Amino acid sequence: MDMSRRTVIAGAAAAGLTAATLGSAHATGSGAAAPVRSLFGVLPDGTKVHSWSLANGGTRMKVLSYGGVVQSLEVPDRRGRLANVSLGFRSLDDYVASSPYFGALIGRYGNRIGKGRFTLDGRTYQVDVNDGENSLHGGAQGFDKRVWDVEPFTKGADVGLHLHLTSRDGEMGYPGTLRVKVTYTLTRYGDWRIDYAATTDKPTVVNLTSHVYWNLAGEGSGSIEGHRLKIDGSRYTPVDAGLIPTGEQARVAGTPFDFRRAKTVGEDLREAHQQLLYGQGFDHNWVLDKGISPRPEWAATLQDPSSGRTLRIATTEPGLQFYSGNFLDGTLVGTGGRVYRQGDGLCLETQHFPDSPNRPSFPSTVLRPGQTYRSTTVHSFTR
Repeated sequence: MDMSRRTVIAGAAAAGLTAATLGSAHATGSGAAAPVRSLFGVLPDGTKVHSWSLANGGTRMKVLSYGGVVQSLEVPDRRGRLANVSLGFRSLDDYVASSPYFGALIGRYGNRIGKGRFTLDGRTYQVDVNDGENSLHGGAQGFDKRVWDVEPFTKGADVGLHLHLTSRDGEMGYPGTLRVKVTYTLTRYGDWRIDYAATTDKPTVVNLTSHVYWNLAGEGSGSIEGHRLKIDGSRYTPVDAGLIPTGEQARVAGTPFDFRRAKTVGEDLREAHQQLLYGQGFDHNWVLDKGISPRPEWAATLQDPSSGRTLRIATTEPGLQFYSGNFLDGTLVGTGGRVYRQGDGLCLETQHFPDSPNRPSFPSTVLRPGQTYRSTTVHSFTR
């Protein structure tokens, strides 16, 4: 299929449309393969962790039941050569011991909550503090450290996995028993779609996301500073020294945070801007111009000039956390056997805003009994 045509169809799919809606026949790429399960490792308590391999539309991926981790995601370059574009580890022991959330599902609350404390319906809750005085990504035993129940599926020309998890009332200090279902779909076009859903039996706060570290030149290939990034957001949420939002939604115009037109990640990375000093680089939430949307709408585009690989992200979420891999410090060895140094991968986490439970002006992350939390993000790959 012509690549320009593929882009149109992929974009339509991300917006909830189909090729039939476009009034044109479509090809199914290189074809789907049923998910294949294999043993990846065993936790100290004897729990088995499995790896699931999926392939469709020219894309291949491996997903672990531990943390819902995307261990690898292979996509072709402009010459059709496959490379793994997500950072990760070879062994389960490494994920348990030292992973900075490589490829993981994040919950109950993605990103930070100031001092690990919030008030809901007049009651104050203290959740696990694991990032200085703040809570990060649900606490020390967040969803990234849990073993998920995994159910493979095929649906038409698409394949995927349903991941299920129950988080008990009081885990990491969060109220309510939360029942979570996350669906990974690898589409006939080679795109990766994530659908999140959750219900609760008590009022609680929820903010689920995926924490893949991208390097479109290939995992272990070096810095992402030459990648070109575009973010469809005119504002961002400045932070204090602890990386907690101040509550302001500042304009990006005239600052290093202006990615409304594509530029290289490294172009303004070393500017003497106080916000960059706080994060040792970019580690901030962008307020997407589209806001919350009922169907996924385009939010960001990442492109590697050397390989030609392009990633476009569409989401229903109102925010996007761009993290430039600032705290990778050369102590971790990746799947390809190479050391990860600062800036060797970046994250584009679709989300509600950090510290929203303490910021009434931010979109609410409260979930109540009888409601269903829903969120969708689509990763579309072209070359």
